[in-house]
Amino acid sequence: MAASKKTTRKTPAPAARKSDAVLAATANDYPALLAEVKARIQSAQYAALRAVNQELVGLYWDIGRLIVERQQTEGRGKAVVAQLAADLQADYPGTGGFSASNLWRMKGFFETYSATAKLAPLVREVSWSHNLLILERCKDEHEREFYLRMTRKFGWSKNVLAHQIDNQSYEKSLLGQTNFDQTLTPALRAQARLAVKDEYVFDFLELGEQHSERELERALIARIEDFLRAMGGMFSFMGSQYRLEVAGREYFIDLLLFHRRLRALVAIELKIGEFEPEFVGKMQFYLAALDAQVRQEDENPSIGIILCKEKTRTIVEYALRDARKPIGVATYEITRTLPKELNDQLPSPEAITRLLESI
Repeated sequence: MAASKKTTRKTPAPAARKSDAVLAATANDYPALLAEVKARIQSAQYAALRAVNQELVGLYWDIGRLIVERQQTEGRGKAVVAQLAADLQADYPGTGGFSASNLWRMKGFFETYSATAKLAPLVREVSWSHNLLILERCKDEHEREFYLRMTRKFGWSKNVLAHQIDNQSYEKSLLGQTNFDQTLTPALRAQARLAVKDEYVFDFLELGEQHSERELERALIARIEDFLRAMGGMFSFMGSQYRLEVAGREYFIDLLLFHRRLRALVAIELKIGEFEPEFVGKMQFYLAALDAQVRQEDENPSIGIILCKEKTRTIVEYALRDARKPIGVATYEITRTLPKELNDQLPSPEAITRLLESI
């Protein structure tokens, strides 16, 4: 009988095994590589756009300056602008931005900011369209500085900026009632004060004057993008009726957000009536539980916003005076009007300047 053949299994050479391992490792690392390259590309694109924007704004600044200087020396008034617009459009066909109306805007742009050394550098940090919006719709130097700084810091789009101006974010930020000066570090105080406004406008809601807290909460969640935009655009949604368990008992926060710049959880309690002092004690409890159970090591202390339909400013001031957790008390409206009696309560120009310089 012929001897049966013995089959043997070939063992892969060590070099082959090593090559397979390298390929596997490379495949596993590729998503990280791709993400890193894309981030670098985006960074370069942003830097290039920023450089182009600075050059464009600088060009318009110089054109405005030259018009002002020529009018001062020759006194030709409107004639020089009309002639300049016609010649520029003829010499640069297809290039926008050189109409007579735009040249007048450049002139006004230079005249508005040239005498303000503090603001002149800021205008180059935002786009020309942002500058025009701020120039045409803001009434004084401090208001313009506020929107310039906030646009630069938070990267507001033109639509978000327009929304913030419509909703009087400048006035409502300055009027905000918080205890942040006593409860937050100097590095966080100013930024937190600007993140929590005195009044929020939810004009996108289809709610009548009579509604429950639950109806308000559901309506806000149903329009979550509009809600986050109304809050300031730097918030992320973490949940509604956010559950906390303390000593075997359940507690629920109406809305929980996260502020990306502050790197802090923000608990929101919705109240359809007038502010009551006991609301502060409940919010302090929620913030203590969030800090102990939810807050990550690299995050800042949690912040609370008590959002009421009405409030008496003196009662809020007393209620917050000795509170140890950072809390703001605000009202909500479904219209865009700031009460006239509050217009005279804005801080002094010196106080406004100190706040804006910290942005």
